[in-house]
Amino acid sequence: MARIAFIGQQDFGKAVLDAFIARGDTIAGVFCIPDKPGAKPDALKQDALSLGLPVFTFASLRSKEAEQAMRSLDADLGIMAYVLQFAPQAFINIPRHGTIQFHPSLLPQHRGPSSISWPIALGATRTGITVFRPTDGLDEGPVLLQKTCDIGPHETLGEVYFNKLFPMGVQALLEAADIVMAGRHEERPQDESQASYEGWMHDPECEVHWPQHVRLVYDLIRACNPAPGAWTVLGGEKVRLYDCRMHVSPRYVAGHRPGDIAHVGEDSITVWCQGGMIEVLKLRPEGGAKVGAGEFARSRGLVSGTAAAAAAVPPAPR
Repeated sequence: MARIAFIGQQDFGKAVLDAFIARGDTIAGVFCIPDKPGAKPDALKQDALSLGLPVFTFASLRSKEAEQAMRSLDADLGIMAYVLQFAPQAFINIPRHGTIQFHPSLLPQHRGPSSISWPIALGATRTGITVFRPTDGLDEGPVLLQKTCDIGPHETLGEVYFNKLFPMGVQALLEAADIVMAGRHEERPQDESQASYEGWMHDPECEVHWPQHVRLVYDLIRACNPAPGAWTVLGGEKVRLYDCRMHVSPRYVAGHRPGDIAHVGEDSITVWCQGGMIEVLKLRPEGGAKVGAGEFARSRGLVSGTAAAAAAVPPAPR
C-alpha cells in the first residue's frame, strides 16, 4: 500500500480519497482549495477533516509554503483528483513516484476546464477519462491510462458525468496508482496534432441560437444540463433550459421563424429551430427556481406564435 499526498476538491475528490482509504492506503495529507466566503464548504475538505487527516489550504501551490508542506509528507505518490489550481513541477515531483492526475476527456482532445460539456455540445458519441503525468502545460503530460464510454444521443452532462465518468475515474486512479507503484506503467506522449482546447462554458457559450440546426441546439442544451444551463429569452425574460425533447422536421414549414413558439402545452413550450423543434419541459427563470415550462408559459401569458428570442446569427466557429 502507498503513502499518498492527495490534491483535489469537491465530491469527486472526496470519492477518490475514500476509495484509497477503503483499500488500505495511507493518506499522508490532503491539499484543498481555500474556502470562499459564503460558499458551500468543500466536500473533500470536510471529509478529510472528519477523518482526522492533515489538511492544507494554500491560495497557491506555487508557494514555498506549499512545497515545504509537500516535502513534510514523505509521500510515495501524489494523486490529483479534480484540481483547478496550477500545480508546478517543483511541487508535484516531490513524492518518490511523482504525481498522477485525472482528466475527464480522452486527451489530447478537449483539454481545459469544461471537458465533459464540450464533447456533448459538439455532438460526439464517445468520450472517456485520462490519467496522466501533469506538466506545466495545461493537460499536456504523458498518458498513463485511458478508458472510454459512449455518449447516448439524449444523455445530458449530468448523466454522462455521474453515471459514467465519475465512477470510471475513481477506479482508473486506483488502477493507475497500482501500476505506477509497481513500476509497470508506460508513459505515452500526447499527439499534439490531435490536440484541442476549449475554455469554460460560460454564458456566451451557453446562449441558444435558434437559427442553428435543431440537433446543434439540442446538443448544447444537453451539454449544459444541469449546469450552467443553456439560456434564451422567453417573453422578454432570460431563462435557462433543462429537460428538453428534440423533434426533427425534415421539411420546411411555412409561416414560422426560428425562435418562434410553435406550441404551448400543459407541460411544455415548443420552439422552432432550423430542421425541427425543441420541446422544453423544465426551465429556470433568472433569479428563480426550476419550474415546468407549461406552468411558466401560463404564468407569463405566452402563446403560440410568440417570438421566444431574437433570431440571432450564430457565433462564428472558433
